[in-house]
Amino acid sequence: MTHAQLVEKAVHWLRRYRCGVVLSEQACVSGEMPDAIGWKRTCHSVLVECKVTRSDFLADRAKPFRLKPEQGVGCERFYLVPAGLLRREELPQGWGLLELQRGRIETVHPSAKNLRTAAGFQCEMNLLLASLRRVEVRVEPQSITDFLKWKNRMAEYNRGSLPEGLASAEEESNVFLEPDLV
Repeated sequence: MTHAQLVEKAVHWLRRYRCGVVLSEQACVSGEMPDAIGWKRTCHSVLVECKVTRSDFLADRAKPFRLKPEQGVGCERFYLVPAGLLRREELPQGWGLLELQRGRIETVHPSAKNLRTAAGFQCEMNLLLASLRRVEVRVEPQSITDFLKWKNRMAEYNRGSLPEGLASAEEESNVFLEPDLV
């Protein structure tokens, strides 16, 4: 199993874990480059760091945002490793452990759910905004705002009706715009 294959598995796992937005291997201002990170409702973030060797795991422990975990990203934080690579007692405080066993990801140890600090939240916002900017560059010469208004223009063109298969913004499911019910 290569690192890239493990990252791909992490992305799929995050989607099954109900993360609506998932990024992989994108750098943030702190220097951290999460292998995979996703967000659920109410901005709850889930970080997955993929390690295919023990030496990679041991090197990860020396990174600045691991030495000062309050600077790290992720409300929940997991290591994803091949089965048997790590033991629970080797995990940083609060971290969870996911193992790839016979092609499936199994939760060996759950993560705490409150690991992110205000500093970590700022790093996540930087990560999201930098990613959005990359998207904006790709849709030029339009701005991202103009690109996102496409449905509105289509409805105007069609005398108020959206093309078949498209929903209005009010009908579109977007859990990130819904208030927290807790």
